[in-house]
Formats: sequence, structure tokens, C-alpha cells
Amino acid sequence: MERRTVSGEERPAFAAPAYAASRLRRGFTLLELMVVMALIVVVAGIAMASYRNSVTLAQEAVLAEDLFRMRDAIDQYYADKNKYPATLEALVSEGYLRAIPQDPFTRENTTWQEIPAEPDPNNPGGETGVYNVKSGSDRVSMKGTPYNEW
Repeated sequence: MERRTVSGEERPAFAAPAYAASRLRRGFTLLELMVVMALIVVVAGIAMASYRNSVTLAQEAVLAEDLFRMRDAIDQYYADKNKYPATLEALVSEGYLRAIPQDPFTRENTTWQEIPAEPDPNNPGGETGVYNVKSGSDRVSMKGTPYNEW
């Protein structure tokens, strides 16, 4: 099937106009490629920052939950035995915890800071035990407070 154009030349009906064919063969300019690459870098940078913040927020949530559970176990131990546990391992051996959790920032379960209880004025020579527990990390939270002060 032939078709005539205004100039009088015959061309098949499926042929693209001459200006479109020259544009398709030309490709992208260096400037267009640089703009696209710059946009990709900006979007990747934003995504990476968002990912890092979400990981830190998740670690903070795990730390808060672990501290809550260990402090609750210490309180239960005190309520049952009327004394504080000698160490965190005593909570595990007595069945108040299954295991000592890992600190999400130090990735160790041995870096927890055990805060001793105040000595009993009625029994000054008695064992004080663990009153509180804090993180062993020296990092600072997203709120600006050190994790070892939580």
C-alpha cells in the first residue's frame, strides 16, 4: 500500500516521518544523562538516610523493651524474695528471664550496667543486689540523651 505525501514522493504507510527517525537515531545527550544520574543520586541519598534512621529507631525500641522487661523481672524478684538479685544471671537461673537479652547497640549481653541497690539501714552488711540496669553503650540517642542514661 503506497501513500503520496505533499512533496509528491511515495512512501509506505507504516514509515515514520523523517524528523522522528532522525531523533530516534540521535540518542541522549550528555547533559540529559547527567541530569538523570544526579536525580538518581539525590533519591538514593534520601533513601539511605531514611533507612539509617529507621534502623536506629528500631534499635531504640528494642532497647526500651529490653530495659522494661529486665526491670520488671527485677521488681518481680524483689516482690517474691524481698531482696534484689545478686546479678542479672540470677534472674535467668531463678526463671524470671529466659536469657539476658543482647544490648542492641553493643550487640553483647555482657555489657549491661548493673546499678546496685542502696544498702539496707537495718542490715548494713547485707548483700545489696541489682536494683536497676542500663545500657553499656556510649552512643547518643536520636533524642540527644546517651543510651546508658535510659
